[in-house]
Amino acid sequence: MADPRVIGTEAVEDARRRGRIVFELLPGDIVTALARETAERLGVTLVDGPLERQQPQRTDAAISMQRVLYRRSPKWVAPVRTKRKARRLGKLALIGAGGVGGNIAHLAAMQDIADEIALIDIVPGMAAATALDLNHTTGITGARARCIGGESLDLVTGAEVVVVTAGLARRPGMSRADLIDVNARVIRQAAEAIRSAAPNAIVIVVTNPLDEMTFEMLRATAFPRERVLGMAGTLDSSRFRNALAVAAGVCPADVEAFTLGSHGDEMAPISSRAKIKGRALDVFLSSDQIDACVQDAVTGGGQVVSLKKSGSATIAPAHASIELIDHIRGARTGPVPVSVMLQGEYGIDGVVLGVAAHLGSTGLIEVEELRLTDQEQAALHEAADAIRSRLGL
Repeated sequence: MADPRVIGTEAVEDARRRGRIVFELLPGDIVTALARETAERLGVTLVDGPLERQQPQRTDAAISMQRVLYRRSPKWVAPVRTKRKARRLGKLALIGAGGVGGNIAHLAAMQDIADEIALIDIVPGMAAATALDLNHTTGITGARARCIGGESLDLVTGAEVVVVTAGLARRPGMSRADLIDVNARVIRQAAEAIRSAAPNAIVIVVTNPLDEMTFEMLRATAFPRERVLGMAGTLDSSRFRNALAVAAGVCPADVEAFTLGSHGDEMAPISSRAKIKGRALDVFLSSDQIDACVQDAVTGGGQVVSLKKSGSATIAPAHASIELIDHIRGARTGPVPVSVMLQGEYGIDGVVLGVAAHLGSTGLIEVEELRLTDQEQAALHEAADAIRSRLGL
């Protein structure tokens, strides 16, 4: 027969630390007087056991099979994601009030993301006009956010999150890499203002070429890597999911897929981990169809540029930026693809690259290293080498 347990004050305190308010005493247990006093003081109830356990719910095998088959049928609809209680930002600043910046401001105001939204643009009157236009909508929408706009970078003062979209946009025939020299000057100017006027801000870079400009922002602000992020994989992943959904004839909500690597020709859509209705891609699509979807994700931005003739995508990048902000303020959880400075993850160091990561109120929490195929792992290293080469590292 086993020796009786002696329940002391340590056991009661440990139970309370674990969030338990009921402590079960088994037959033969010896409870010290000090343990009883501690339990009373901490609000822990000592209950004689054994307590009756709730029996696990058992499901008939036939019903379980019906549920599995229904989920695989075209009639199955993905459950609606419930929004978490999120922190409201005090101030959101947008450097660049063009197509992307203006759309971010509109979405942020409609979703009640911040008390104040500051728009900044070098074009006289553009930021102020957009801010006034958004304020005029509040009589209809009831949005609480107040928008301000101007040409001075001093408007970033006190911002918790700064999104940088300013810079020369692509034209047909241009690659993102063609913009490095001109947009690096824009980034350095913005970085100087952020470092002095919003020293505790989290910075999200949208300016192209995105990974290179995120690296430049990190270097110019001297902020820790946790507070300088690049919006890339969020947009590329959305394009990949859209292509897979169209090819399979399903709702995009039924598709789970990530795109990592660079925001350019070296991006790496991760087909091995992508799923449609919880199943591998090859259940729904042929290898040629999957390859076509990968190519569609890689060239998605170029397709928009080609159609517009002047300028690049504005709506999808704005939604992708809001997704990152939602992760920062706690409206969303889980891994999200984002460009960050790598410090040994995936065997890569000293370069900004798109990876799956967890974000929070302080920015980057941790990089989640996904299990990749050898080919996908090689693609990440090729992307890192290409970015180093373009930056002359």
